[in-house]
Amino acid sequence: MESIFTLLNVVMTILNFSSTNGTFCSLQGEPVYPQLSKDGDITIGGIFPFHRTWEMTDVSYMVKPSPLNCMSVDFRTIQFSQSLIFAIEEINNSSSLLPGVSLGYKMYDTCSSTAMGVRMALALINGNENSALNEQCTKPAQVQAIIGETYSSVSMAIAKSVGPFSIPLISHDSTCECLSDKRIYPSFLRTVPSDYYQSRALAEMVKQFGWTWVGAIRRDDDYGNSGMAAFTKAAEQLGICLEYSLPFFKTYSREKVLRIIQQIKSSTSRVIVAFVGHWDLEILLNVFYEHNITGYQWVGTESWISDSTVARLDKHKILQGAIGLALAQTTVTGLKDFILDIYPLKSAGRAIFTEFWEALFNCKFIMQNDSDDTTVCTGQEKLFETENAFTDLSLMPMFCNVYKGVYAVAHTLHKLLSCTQTCPTKKQPDPLTFLEHLKRVHFKTKDGEEVYFDNNGDPVAKYEIINWQTTDDHHEFVTVGLYDSSLPENNRLAIKIASIVWTQNTNQVPVSVCSESCPPGTRKAVQKGKPICCFDCIPCAEGEISNMTDAIKCEQCYQDYWSNTPRNECVKKEIEFLSYEETMGILLTTVSIIGTFITIIIGIIFFKHKNTPIVKANNSELSFLLLFSLALCFLCSLTFIGRPSEWSCVLRHTAFGITFVLCISCVLGKTIVVLMAFRATLPGSNVMKWFGPLQQRLSVLAFTLIQVLICVLWLTTSPPFPFKNLKHYKEKIILECHLGSAIGFWAVLGYIGFLAILCFILAFLARKLPDNFNEAKFITFSMLIFCAVWITFIPAYVSSPGKFTVAVEVFAILASSFGLLLCIFLPKCYIIIMKPEKNNKKQIMGKVP
Repeated sequence: MESIFTLLNVVMTILNFSSTNGTFCSLQGEPVYPQLSKDGDITIGGIFPFHRTWEMTDVSYMVKPSPLNCMSVDFRTIQFSQSLIFAIEEINNSSSLLPGVSLGYKMYDTCSSTAMGVRMALALINGNENSALNEQCTKPAQVQAIIGETYSSVSMAIAKSVGPFSIPLISHDSTCECLSDKRIYPSFLRTVPSDYYQSRALAEMVKQFGWTWVGAIRRDDDYGNSGMAAFTKAAEQLGICLEYSLPFFKTYSREKVLRIIQQIKSSTSRVIVAFVGHWDLEILLNVFYEHNITGYQWVGTESWISDSTVARLDKHKILQGAIGLALAQTTVTGLKDFILDIYPLKSAGRAIFTEFWEALFNCKFIMQNDSDDTTVCTGQEKLFETENAFTDLSLMPMFCNVYKGVYAVAHTLHKLLSCTQTCPTKKQPDPLTFLEHLKRVHFKTKDGEEVYFDNNGDPVAKYEIINWQTTDDHHEFVTVGLYDSSLPENNRLAIKIASIVWTQNTNQVPVSVCSESCPPGTRKAVQKGKPICCFDCIPCAEGEISNMTDAIKCEQCYQDYWSNTPRNECVKKEIEFLSYEETMGILLTTVSIIGTFITIIIGIIFFKHKNTPIVKANNSELSFLLLFSLALCFLCSLTFIGRPSEWSCVLRHTAFGITFVLCISCVLGKTIVVLMAFRATLPGSNVMKWFGPLQQRLSVLAFTLIQVLICVLWLTTSPPFPFKNLKHYKEKIILECHLGSAIGFWAVLGYIGFLAILCFILAFLARKLPDNFNEAKFITFSMLIFCAVWITFIPAYVSSPGKFTVAVEVFAILASSFGLLLCIFLPKCYIIIMKPEKNNKKQIMGKVP
């Protein structure tokens, strides 16, 4: 509706061009006049919403629309106008600023209407006078600069209109971030911070309180939509999600408002960010109370969070505990008293003063048609006897913004007019030149506040964090923190959380999240089709950890580390090897020592009875050498136990291979001796001279040297070495001896196997030789055990994990060693100790009947 009014009314009434040839000036339509004015050498314009709303009497589109009927005087705007008047009066009375030059003012009413704002701005530039006949439209602008407007949408329209003429528009309360774009609004400046900083500050504040799931209501205009867009962008960067963002405007139908209510009721977030104006909340608070929307934590912008009018409207404490940003408190000496001294307004503007007085004291000046029950205004009413929005000066920072805007104009004029003790000229400077100097102005107010504009025409953003605290049935605005955009990014926001009283008068920070935080040991997994703030907590996999809350991914532990049970810390992997401290290691060590001890005892017995027939039979030298090699076999098993090192890895396999070959060579020699001895008893046989003691020693040496040669080749080409096996178990490290060359290992083992099989075959052939004490039979049994153990060893060795691989090898060594020891020497020991009467040559030769 307002856009249509703009098209039909504004265009028709304020274009100062002739309808005949377009080259001469003539006023079109009805003239408009300022609400407050004063003459001066140089005039400063003011555009304020003196009235909160308007109505149109004829919207039939059949006739030219009549002017808007403005309604409801806005006390706050009167305070803005008082601030402007105070600044101009102070400058005019100053001997140091613009001496000899008087400033005047003209303040127009926009009625909160964009169309009216444009119309009043053009009236300020052009004036209302009809020009002389045939006068060219070349006269200068009527005003040097314009202070205003309050609302961002109106300021945007005005700035676009006056921008081409380089007329500065200095706003005290238009915070939309969009107005910082100098390509679109080249002549716009402001003394109030941009919503860019406010939006970021709000997002940082919400994040600090741990709220990641919030709702939002915005005024459906440039201020609300732009501010909410900036907040949404900043919130997303900080990991905050908006469950909903609902537009609202005071002209919305009841159906639209009910849809907003339904959306809030069905939501799960408990925090509402409100980018609205104070008059929007007047409507919303009543609707919220009707539908029992209470208990929400409200986050507010500077447009309402410190507004006492909103606090008075909140009779049902819906906004209790609200927190938000307010302009940093500033003071101007004398301004407060001047605002409350309303009598000078009477001389500045009679009509608005009368309307304001009646609204302020709720009375009427005597008119002919007034009813008898109307309270009559006497003009002598006392301001201190009443309490209303006008006497509340909680918005002093905004009034100071008006004051700073006027002084920015004055300081720029002072410099351009080259004023010292006096100003040499009172001529109004060229608008473009004035604008460029105004952008670079830098001064301090009389109270020490520094004023300047950045490249976007914005001041430094400083906010106070305000918390609504209820005391004695009324709201108190308590400062609980600060935000300063001039500080480093990490230090801009400072909040005393302990001082905050939250919604429903609690000291506990409200919780507003879509999903509870994921504890350490888990990671976030976004739920399908939902915002990133709605997630499931997935435990980290084995070997991965997360040591922080709400981790996005789990980190892999380093190679030698593994995750603990809660998956929140990497701990050193358990190192596994067959040690002397564990039960298995102790048992194998004990068995090895026992085997060695038994071997030594048998050796002592044999040495003590070395001259007896049973010991001397079948080469006693081989018997002692066999006992020595068996003792080494038992002892070499100890090299497999304990932490693997370079020397132990080399020693264990070579010692095992050589001692076992020495052992088998001795057994093989004894077997051959048995066979040769039988052959020697045959008539005409002289085989013993070919396999006497010397040949037996040489055969043992030759067989052993072959194994030594294999071991030397193995150790020189690719020796065994300590190795951390990380593949078999994920959660622990197996410390083992890597074979180096598998061919070398299996060659050593294969050679032992070859000798064992050869020995077994020869012993098997000699098992039935006629002998009273047939040693070949016992060798056969020992070789049978030996081969069975080592054939079983191969699959067990390959399939056993970790330290059990070593245990299997040690067990095979011990088992085969005991097999040889017991099968070959136990029967002889039995004869020596238990049956000494059989230990004679006749019994051995089998010549006893």
